[in-house]
Amino acid sequence: MTLATTQPDWDFLHTFPDLFVANLTHLGLIEITGEQGKTFIHGQVTTDITSLTDQQWRWGAHCDAKGKMISSFRTFSCNDSLFTLHTASALPLSLAQWQKYAVFSKAELTDISASKCIIGIAGNTASQFVEQEFGVINDELTVVDNSIILKDNDRFILILNEDIASKVIAASKQPLLNASAWQALEIKAGYANIDANHSAEFVPQMCNVQAVNGISFEKGCYMGQETIARMKYRGGNKRALYILSGTASDTVNSETQIEVQMDGDYRRAGKVIESVQYNGQVLLTAILANDTDNDAVLRISDDSHSLLSVVPLPYSLDDE
Repeated sequence: MTLATTQPDWDFLHTFPDLFVANLTHLGLIEITGEQGKTFIHGQVTTDITSLTDQQWRWGAHCDAKGKMISSFRTFSCNDSLFTLHTASALPLSLAQWQKYAVFSKAELTDISASKCIIGIAGNTASQFVEQEFGVINDELTVVDNSIILKDNDRFILILNEDIASKVIAASKQPLLNASAWQALEIKAGYANIDANHSAEFVPQMCNVQAVNGISFEKGCYMGQETIARMKYRGGNKRALYILSGTASDTVNSETQIEVQMDGDYRRAGKVIESVQYNGQVLLTAILANDTDNDAVLRISDDSHSLLSVVPLPYSLDDE
């Protein structure tokens, strides 16, 4: 479901109000049901699905046989269903692959994006507001009637029916924003929201999925496991996800290339994963060589007026 939104009129790259509410139309939701639904997905993804409790959500990656990510997602279990929350453009790619193999299992997979409103709530008073509407939220995953609430530190993803979503938005007394401000927070968290432009391009460790607890190295076999395990135990990964900020004259998107200054010239360095812009400023995630220095001089390809710098990740990659 879609609701009318407005563009943030404040510098959401650097500052945030006490409360903001965003319509996360860039995301989509798959519901997996059936007697073997959870065990089927367990054998397809990097996440340990069978260990998920009713109070947890986890990051994960769906990979092809070569270990390349078709999509990244958040996943959680509710009652007898499993859900996976992807970028809207990558969701059909994962859904098609899963449905192809699900015919051999008692599992049904359905894109339910059109029947739900996916709302992001953040800001200093976000917890207070969500508690006001739904009661105390202590767990990563809380279900209140037909409303699903994912808690990610001090911000929330709400999966709601349209009538409930309208009431929540009205109660916030805030304009409903588009996804940009929320995406800025996802970027600052160092999350790799893979869209269709980068599907089947990167092994999960190149996107730091292991650093956000999105890969289980103890679970049984799954699609692409051999490559992912080899990269952990034998090394060989030469790329990582970086957070970059700076200026850009042109529009930046997931097709944009990044260049690095070397020996007085610029050379191709990597690719943008997710980006947001405000008044000539840009914040983005990109896949670069994992030995890229924190003081590297970077820019947008073909934009000589742009300048980017590395922002420290909020987690450690030391285990890799």
